[in-house]
Amino acid sequence: MRVPFTFLALFALGGALALFACQSQPQREQSRAPSPETFLGFDRNLFPDPVVLPMLRRTFAFSGYWLGPPPGETANTWTGRRETLRGLGFGFLLLYRGPLERELKNATAATQRGAADAQGAAAATKREGFPAQSIIFVDIEEGGRLSENYHAYLRTWSTQIQQAGFRPGAYCSGIPVDEGGGVTINTADDIRAHLGSRDFSYFVFNDACPPAPGCAFPSHPPAPSAAGVAYAAVWQFVRSPQTEFSKHCPPGYHTDGNCYAPGDSSHRWFLDLSTANSADPSNAR
Repeated sequence: MRVPFTFLALFALGGALALFACQSQPQREQSRAPSPETFLGFDRNLFPDPVVLPMLRRTFAFSGYWLGPPPGETANTWTGRRETLRGLGFGFLLLYRGPLERELKNATAATQRGAADAQGAAAATKREGFPAQSIIFVDIEEGGRLSENYHAYLRTWSTQIQQAGFRPGAYCSGIPVDEGGGVTINTADDIRAHLGSRDFSYFVFNDACPPAPGCAFPSHPPAPSAAGVAYAAVWQFVRSPQTEFSKHCPPGYHTDGNCYAPGDSSHRWFLDLSTANSADPSNAR
């Protein structure tokens, strides 16, 4: 039987529409897929005047939080400030000062120091009211390849922090160091190679431009992996004052070499800036 032309036309049109729908569905689903979010944060050694915190909160999702005296300080001005920051909606990046290489004379001393620092950091975390399983980042100021003594320290730190009910991490360099012979190393990779598959988080600093954007406050900050360390959870892309690595950065740093937040017209509260995959990088709210 001959099928009328109009029926054939409608049949063909229906098939075309069905095919279009099938081909378009993955595209629509892909467009609905959430894009990775990044969040801007700050840290500094001294707690800022509480009066400026609302101004800082307009720009930053999270704040560094020292659990003991920061490098170069004998006291900790962050003690007891958790509720003030939490009330304004800040997330947290928990920090504890680690040793310098020269302070770890041998493996025994390194292991003892790792245990003592982990116990001190865990006790401070509990006193400040942060929840179990918060990530505590030990602060390592020196870059390049670490000594075997330092790796012994970090193994003990990692184990003891976990036994205390928290999660370990390190603030460390993500800046490549040329060791000659075509070999480069950054501290984060060196630590990871020694710790292996341990549950460990990395807060890396790399203020060289590129990859750092300089003293800038983007509404969509770069991903931490843009620091050159693919597994980084947090990337500190500004250090105040400027270092030798950031001398080629775009304009943005103040003439005194520091980075100041928008709204700090008096230039009183110089900051380090970071980007993270979470608004609460230590999961400490």
